Amino acid sequence: MPINTPDEKFAHALSDIYDAEHRFMDAQQMMLDQASDQSLKTMIQEHITETQGQIQNLEQVYSMLNMKPKRVKCMAAAGLVSEAQSTLEEAGNESIRDCIMADAQAKVEHYEIASYRSLVMGAEGMGQQQIVKLLKQNLKQEEQTAKKVESSAPELLQKAMQMKQHGQ
Repeated sequence: MPINTPDEKFAHALSDIYDAEHRFMDAQQMMLDQASDQSLKTMIQEHITETQGQIQNLEQVYSMLNMKPKRVKCMAAAGLVSEAQSTLEEAGNESIRDCIMADAQAKVEHYEIASYRSLVMGAEGMGQQQIVKLLKQNLKQEEQTAKKVESSAPELLQKAMQMKQHGQ
């Protein structure tokens, strides 16, 4: 279906991030089972809970627009998940696997940040202040999670370096 109006563009982007959030939540569940670092596990669990809330916020947005929630396959999310899965399969040990998971999460967060910034701009353009508020909640959480993930990466990498030095 062609996208001809700003409203149609917004609806498509909304369906795209709705699908992405579901894909990322499923991937996080998988990562939670595979993570070995406790702080990484905690961070993933917190983000799963946040993602569930973000999906609920998106469902509220749909409701405010008198639309049914709809998932349009997010090719970017599918690609990010696929890339992470294939790279995780190549991990030689658990500390490297934890580093790969943190890298994958950082990529996901930046995709989500860009998506939510665009949606916020679209909702502002439509004068939908309640929708702007919900989308900004999601955006703020994604920005905070990106900072957490990025600040944990050096520690995870240091653990991997120590394992390398000890021949593990």
